[in-house]
Amino acid sequence: MSIAVRLDARISADFSLDIDIAIPAQGVTALLGPSGSGKTSVLRALAGLDRHPGTIRFGETLWQDHETFVPPHRRHVGYVFQGAGLLPHLTVRQNLSFAIARAPEGPFALDDIIVRTGIGALLDRSPDRLSGGESQRAGIARALMSQPHLLLMDEPLSGLDREARAALLGALEDLLGDIAIPVVYVTHDIEEAARLAVQSIRLQAGRVAP
Repeated sequence: MSIAVRLDARISADFSLDIDIAIPAQGVTALLGPSGSGKTSVLRALAGLDRHPGTIRFGETLWQDHETFVPPHRRHVGYVFQGAGLLPHLTVRQNLSFAIARAPEGPFALDDIIVRTGIGALLDRSPDRLSGGESQRAGIARALMSQPHLLLMDEPLSGLDREARAALLGALEDLLGDIAIPVVYVTHDIEEAARLAVQSIRLQAGRVAP
């Protein structure tokens, strides 16, 4: 099984997507490229947050073509944003509970994910009492507790200081190497891609670079 993505879309007056890629069913695929190359546009299309002309298949399941469009809540996708995106009025524990309550049964166990992401001491804190690295760890845990079939990560180390970035990169290297679902990891950093990914796809101006 693989994820097949074919998009041919004009996003704006001066930018269009023209890509045809395959993402393996397990392991990390890095989407590399400078800002404005189309990485986040591809990620949002996979999540169903944006609909652009083209076709997306998750294995044998059609997510999108000119007639069909499976909405985000039916794609079972976990999304880790640059800023974690935690619900600000809930503690970390409550953010996790919010994800669990809306999730189907799946392979990710709460206690294991808490340990693997290192957030045990953060559970009763509100998001405004977390550092950038702590917020990202909590955001990753919440995404996994939604029991996704696909994990999307949009530059999760962006904006972190050197120490927090190194610590989280090490944690991701261990965690993502063990989970048996496909991960699409957006970054502009070649070091991150080399350490985490089994496949790298470089985008340039909305196209796959040679």
